[in-house]
Amino acid sequence: MSRYQWHRLNSNQVGAYFEYFIKMEFAMYGLEVYTTEVDDRGIDFVARRPGFPFVEIQAKCLRDFGYVFMPKTYFQPRAGLYLALGLLFDGKEPLSFLVPATVWSSPDSTFVERNYGAPGQVSKPEWGINLSRKNLPHLQQFNIANVLSSL
Repeated sequence: MSRYQWHRLNSNQVGAYFEYFIKMEFAMYGLEVYTTEVDDRGIDFVARRPGFPFVEIQAKCLRDFGYVFMPKTYFQPRAGLYLALGLLFDGKEPLSFLVPATVWSSPDSTFVERNYGAPGQVSKPEWGINLSRKNLPHLQQFNIANVLSSL
């Protein structure tokens, strides 16, 4: 069996894989990682470099280009909050990004704000990322190695 056959995993396995993977990336860069017992606040784990403040991490992962979102009730643009984002393409290692929540302070066509909630709408307000080949270069500045080195 060849490695990185992401299509063989169900969505729960993909989420669990990426969350463990990203925690190990943090550890490899010398950060302490603390997991949450219950994920009811939109935070998957917290981490810190010894002697520095904690950062809060929400992890999301996709197996292809598409759209990923975080409900505004749990994810607000502020310092110390990050989205760990994974993209999995069959036959390739995970692409990993660490996006500061403050990027949504100025939404654009890649990092979007959706203010749902009008009468009759089911969805609640959210922040999101439009992930496409065209938008992938906008994410490169948030490459996990670059951002973790600066935390």
